[in-house]
Amino acid sequence: MTEHQGISIAVLTRNQDDVEVINGTLRDAGQAAHCQWIANPQQFADALHSGSIELILLNGGGYCDSVRQIVKQKDAFLPELPIIVYSSKVSEAAIQSVMRDGAVDLVSLQNRSRLRAVVLRELRAFRVEKALNSTLNSATVYRRQLQDFMQGSTFAIALVQEGIVAEINESWLKLFEARKRSDFVGLPIMDNFEAESHAAIKGAIVATSKGKWRRGEKLAVKPRSTHGQAQSLELEFQLTEHDGSDCVQIKIGKPKRKTEEPTKLVHDALKRDPTTLLFHRTQFLERMVKRLKRKPKSGTHVLTFIKIDDFSEVKNKVGVVASEDVIALLAEEIRKRLHPRDVAGRFEGTVIMALLERGSDRDGKVWAQQLVDYVNGLTFRIGQQELAVTCTVGVCGVSGAYSSLDELVTAAANAHQQGKKKGGNTAVLEESTDVDTRMRRYDKIWVKRIKAALMENRFRLAQLPIAGLRNDSIEMCDMLVRMIDEQNNAVLPSEFLPAAERNNLMKTLDRWIITASARFCDNNSADRVFVRLSRQSIQDPSLTDWMKQEFARQTFEPTRMCLQIPEQDAAKFIKQTKFTADRLRDIGVAFAIEHYGVDQNRLQILDILKPDYIKINGELMHSLTTDTNMQDSVRTVCQAAEQRRIETIAERVENANAMAVLFQLGVHYMQGHYVHEPEVVLQETIDVAPTTLEAIGTR
Repeated sequence: MTEHQGISIAVLTRNQDDVEVINGTLRDAGQAAHCQWIANPQQFADALHSGSIELILLNGGGYCDSVRQIVKQKDAFLPELPIIVYSSKVSEAAIQSVMRDGAVDLVSLQNRSRLRAVVLRELRAFRVEKALNSTLNSATVYRRQLQDFMQGSTFAIALVQEGIVAEINESWLKLFEARKRSDFVGLPIMDNFEAESHAAIKGAIVATSKGKWRRGEKLAVKPRSTHGQAQSLELEFQLTEHDGSDCVQIKIGKPKRKTEEPTKLVHDALKRDPTTLLFHRTQFLERMVKRLKRKPKSGTHVLTFIKIDDFSEVKNKVGVVASEDVIALLAEEIRKRLHPRDVAGRFEGTVIMALLERGSDRDGKVWAQQLVDYVNGLTFRIGQQELAVTCTVGVCGVSGAYSSLDELVTAAANAHQQGKKKGGNTAVLEESTDVDTRMRRYDKIWVKRIKAALMENRFRLAQLPIAGLRNDSIEMCDMLVRMIDEQNNAVLPSEFLPAAERNNLMKTLDRWIITASARFCDNNSADRVFVRLSRQSIQDPSLTDWMKQEFARQTFEPTRMCLQIPEQDAAKFIKQTKFTADRLRDIGVAFAIEHYGVDQNRLQILDILKPDYIKINGELMHSLTTDTNMQDSVRTVCQAAEQRRIETIAERVENANAMAVLFQLGVHYMQGHYVHEPEVVLQETIDVAPTTLEAIGTR
């Protein structure tokens, strides 16, 4: 209570001088007292009716009504209103007597310090109780409104506490075709949904409870149904209150029903192969041509050539007719792993092709190898038979080295043949002599362009934000690069970085990015920026000495930077990577391993290199939401990282389902479309000195 808060007191007495004494006592103590003289019961009734009184001071022997009468009268208006009796004589017996009658205390006007203390004590208690009652009343009204809203809503709504359903509405019963509340209330919310949706729902509930779920964000799930395949639902989560405790409200909108015209459905069906439900050859090739004309904002296109191994033996086992069912089952596994921007079709016979949009050629191979490994562990049921099959996948990165669609498809088919020669059941990235010759011709053009851009300072930084799943206290981002061509257009890294890597230009580019990233930190609030190192820089023993000198020249704080190395490169050049990582720690720069896989025991590399961060391979994100085995693997990696005080970052998180699963698995950070558009090109605000031909060398 401060001196600026007015105190409204009713003084019940026949003697007006008492009012002046009380008013003066409180004002001398710095309290803005407003004392109202009440000389008779009618005045008291009017004062109570106004509702402005916060405290009653009663002259114990100088008023017409007794303490009990005053208590009875004020209880009809505001029972919590405190009454303090004052008298010329105060004793323990007298205090006990007035308190028995309903007063809170007995004071004397002669002992002004005690009078003041008791008044302020009771006023503070009254205000606290009034505020509490107001809150409780509001909560009661809120609960009633929430109940009315739930029961009147056309949306299906459930309230969940610690994973158990606490309340549902009629719409929930109708949606899940149930008759009674007891089928849901008191049971786990997961019982309503298919197992493949459990991890995402658990994560969304936990994230909502911790205030990390975005309002209005929708989670795509599959409900459990006893009437065949159920339609997918979208869940919204919100933190609310039920019976005095926090709970999570889950709201389900009405299932979207597509009302496409029959003619459109027929036309779409005619474009697809009836066995695989993928596009026919002609339709697939048309779509592939259109996709290839649009460069990905980040990453590159990768073409895959997929075929079941020894299909003649499969036909002998199940018969010619049933063999089509085997292809259909393989196509279903492929469809599950396609991203929204991928396209697939039945190319010919038993061949299925898919054009993927991925971060790099190697990411495309990771996707293919995951498919191979998963199929190898499956048992297909064909009629009464159980059949185990394998497949081989040829992978080809799309680049300007291929002058026609025919050359690109041929390269993917050749990669498949290389896999067959190795015994099948594998994924192979096309790296033939013919491709190498074509690449050298292609590289000559890019080498000239890259060198010219370096000398003319036509490279620009781009940033990819990294968001916290546990907290947002640290602002971090990945630093990427763009080349500006002669027409002032931004060139994506997928077009020029492969040529730079093949032609020993990456050391120079890496140093440009490190320098520009340090300058970026000077003008921005990022706490830490991540810069990717190439294979060439990993093997460069002079890198850390150069960084130390460069940071000193710029007066840059090294702890704001983290250098990251792909796991595959770190494992291949383990000695050089360990040397670099140790030297980085010496100068205060953090170290990270990116594209970290979880499909096998890879913890030894963490003990050797001791990174500050690991970035979980983005290629795992799409199947992570439904693959429980992969979820277990990621959880194991997160636990191992936690034990080693390593923080985890998930790459390429594209939707709320992936975010929810990652939250539940214990991942610390994420990056990708869900966080922000992949890459935002910065304006020309970072001035880095042009590079000379002597610095980059000549070929």
